[in-house]
Amino acid sequence: MASETLDALREFAADLAWHAGRLTLRYFQTGLTPDIKDDQTPVTVADREAERLMRRMIEDRYPHHSILGEEEGETRPGASHRWILDPIDGTKSFVQGVPLYGVLVGLERDGESVVGAVSFPALGDFLTAAKGQGCQWNGRRARVSPVSELRQATLLSSDAESMAPHGRESAYRRLAGSVRLVRTWGDAYGYSLVATGRAEIMLDPVMSVWDCAALFPIVTEAGGTFTDWNGVPTIHAGEAIGTNGALLEQVLQAIRQG
Repeated sequence: MASETLDALREFAADLAWHAGRLTLRYFQTGLTPDIKDDQTPVTVADREAERLMRRMIEDRYPHHSILGEEEGETRPGASHRWILDPIDGTKSFVQGVPLYGVLVGLERDGESVVGAVSFPALGDFLTAAKGQGCQWNGRRARVSPVSELRQATLLSSDAESMAPHGRESAYRRLAGSVRLVRTWGDAYGYSLVATGRAEIMLDPVMSVWDCAALFPIVTEAGGTFTDWNGVPTIHAGEAIGTNGALLEQVLQAIRQG
């Protein structure tokens, strides 16, 4: 299994996201009351069960791989392959009965993000990507938008009000004032809109590695960029900007002004 191809790893990532997504639908719009974690974010029985399902599947198939999940931490740190799981990205949306939540599966190989799978089970949307193989959206090739002027762009964020506590309000306001349309179709769904050409910019002032791991290959293999707020490609910065690529330098210039 150690020499498994990227095709096989991508297919397995898709299986993980699909099965976990189906599990979450059992609880969706059922009036779940979440628990509140120490970091003041919500978690539900659906989050926990979906992660445990994916962990069991990985342990059965790749018992020597590492697993890092939002809810249960990391096993076997230092392994050559590390699966990074976010069982429900957008738990607040999930709890509200809003379908813009996703199941995220990323894979690092020797520290490099090489595979991503994202399921939006309540929407029936599904994206997968592997390094050098492009991004697939519901079975067809996904490509970013060709928009090359900031004034024609659509800018997304998960929560505009989160910018100020993280010192990003002025940068965000400058950028928002430079684009055609601003919306908060957020969390992983916003990055999927960039990858599929339906928006040009998505940004968050704070992100965990499990928020980013699946999205890096999804956005980059669709022709875009996934970076920190300095333009460095990474999933480990604790923040993120996704763009269609053509607008990256204009975005960075806008947020650096002043």
